[in-house]
Amino acid sequence: MKTDLQLQQDVLAELDWDPAIDAAAIGVTVKDGIVTLSGTVASFAQKWDAEHAARQVGGVQALAVAIEVALPGTSQRADADIARAVQIALLWSIKVPANAIAVTVEAGHVTLAGEVTWAFQRQAAVQAVRYLMGVTGVTDQVTITPHVTPEGVQDRVEASLKRHAHHAIGHVGVAVNGGAVTLTGRVPGWTERNLACHAAWSTAGVHNVIDHLTCA
Repeated sequence: MKTDLQLQQDVLAELDWDPAIDAAAIGVTVKDGIVTLSGTVASFAQKWDAEHAARQVGGVQALAVAIEVALPGTSQRADADIARAVQIALLWSIKVPANAIAVTVEAGHVTLAGEVTWAFQRQAAVQAVRYLMGVTGVTDQVTITPHVTPEGVQDRVEASLKRHAHHAIGHVGVAVNGGAVTLTGRVPGWTERNLACHAAWSTAGVHNVIDHLTCA
């Protein structure tokens, strides 16, 4: 198991490795395997990229993000312009159902609401706006309303886990209540944890995944 100092050095190295991240603007502290990111970056995209990069480092038990977004003058946009850009981005995404997402923008912070059938559609909506100019944050309030019955969901989730996360399946417990899936147990790291959650989300009939997994 990595010490907090080793984990801090690894996260710093991962941030520095990604050319899209201004690693010098981000502070990293670690206590008992819990990583805290702090500092100020010039875009929401950099904030998200830093969070994503930190999650890829083995040994991270949990992540706290205290990064602020301060847009330079050249990146600032009026809320109405951002809202139009978001609507166009959603319209041009082949994974987002037409007219399914409502958009609200306040001080550059985008809130997405509405209903879709699949988790990948909700994820695609967030991905479509994450890197737009002027966006300071994204709140995902989109709900999933599957058009299938929840019968047999547990069997489908477990089969999906075996296909996509076979190296972690021995440590993952699956409990199903309607279309809500709860994952429990210990997995080697964030990569396996993400695989398990992705496998559950990708199963027909699942509208919510509760992640109670812990990393070894």
